[in-house]
Amino acid sequence: MKQIDRAEAERLVYTYSDLILRLSYTYLKSTHDAEDICQNVLLKLLTDGREFESPAHEKAWIIRTTANACKDELRAFRRRNAPLDTAYSAAAPEPPDSSVLDAVMALPEKYREAVYLFYYEGYSVREIASLLGRSEAAVSAHLSRGRNKLRLELGGDCCEQGI
Repeated sequence: MKQIDRAEAERLVYTYSDLILRLSYTYLKSTHDAEDICQNVLLKLLTDGREFESPAHEKAWIIRTTANACKDELRAFRRRNAPLDTAYSAAAPEPPDSSVLDAVMALPEKYREAVYLFYYEGYSVREIASLLGRSEAAVSAHLSRGRNKLRLELGGDCCEQGI
C-alpha cells in the first residue's frame, strides 16, 4: 500500500471531488450515492500507488473510474431488494439547480454521458470517445441526438444557454 501524503490527499480532494460528485450524480441521481462513489474513487486513487503521465491522464483515469463505479452501483441496485417501508422513509435526492441540467439528467445514459462530458467538463469528442471506450462517430452521434432531444424538451432554450 502506498504511503499517503497529506498535502497530496488534500490536492486530490480539492481538485477532483466536485467533478466526481457531479459525474456520479448524473448517473445515480442520488446525492448520497454520489458521495459514496466520490469517497470510494478518492480512496482508490490514494491507496492504489498509481503513477500518471500527466494531469490530463490523472483526470481521465478519475472520470473513467467514476463512470465504472457508477455503472457497477446501478447493476448492484437492480439486484437488491428492500422492503417498501424502508424505501418510504428514505430521503429524496436534492433537485438539480436548472431546467437545462434537469433535461440533461433525463436523457438516456449514452446521450447524458456525451452531453455532460462535452458541455459541463469541456472534453472534446476524441477525448470522450477514449474515456468511454467508444468510437468518435458514436460519440458524435450521441451528442447530436442528445442535443436534438434537449431542443425538443426545452423548446430551443438549451441552445441559448450554451447547450
